[in-house]
Amino acid sequence: MRLFALLFTLLLALPAAAADYAREKKWADEVLPSVMTGDPVWLEILKGPHSGRKFLTLYTEAPEAKAGVIVVHGMGVHPDWGLIGPLRQNLPDLGYATLSVQMPVLKADAKGEDYPATFDEAAARLAQAVAFMEAKGYKKIALVSHSMGSRMTARYLEKTPEAPIQSWVAIGASEALDYSKLKFPVLDLYGENDLPQVLKAAAQRGKGLRGKSAQIVVPKADHFFEGRDKVLLENVRGFLDRAL
Repeated sequence: MRLFALLFTLLLALPAAAADYAREKKWADEVLPSVMTGDPVWLEILKGPHSGRKFLTLYTEAPEAKAGVIVVHGMGVHPDWGLIGPLRQNLPDLGYATLSVQMPVLKADAKGEDYPATFDEAAARLAQAVAFMEAKGYKKIALVSHSMGSRMTARYLEKTPEAPIQSWVAIGASEALDYSKLKFPVLDLYGENDLPQVLKAAAQRGKGLRGKSAQIVVPKADHFFEGRDKVLLENVRGFLDRAL
């Protein structure tokens, strides 16, 4: 019995699942040759337990930019994937410089419930991304996140309550995120045909919205806004124009 208790204690003491850096490198090797808009920039975490870890970002400038926008993808993908690509590539034409950030990924068969183990590293990456945009001279910085990326963004904001953020667009957030303590406007954006967990938590997310914040349901859109890139861009751009 004592041996069982000791083994159980040691099991609990094991570190949480680490990000799959080999898979992350594979994504980078696949993405970089196809990047036609923007420039790859490797950033490095400078503080904390993940200090020294380098990660890929895609930076796209905008002439006379109104603000800098940090774009955060969802679970297990890369910074030019799916709806992220059109957002990061087209927002600069509308006056918003973008920095799309490679977030930590796990192995391909990982479930959503496995990902909270990566959230602290995700927060550290976002902190470094914000520092990069500040160094570039952007006085206003917004966040645009999708799916699991919205939960990662929420962890960053929780750990950094004084973060220099002026607005946040959370797309397809799958949790009942609490926006009530945030000091800036939030757009909670999701599709009419979104995932069940996104739809189920929508009312709870909406309760935390204040002031210039809003919740918008896009008709006929699914979780990935397939075939709805234009209306997605219009909603994101319209909110940023109002909020910044």
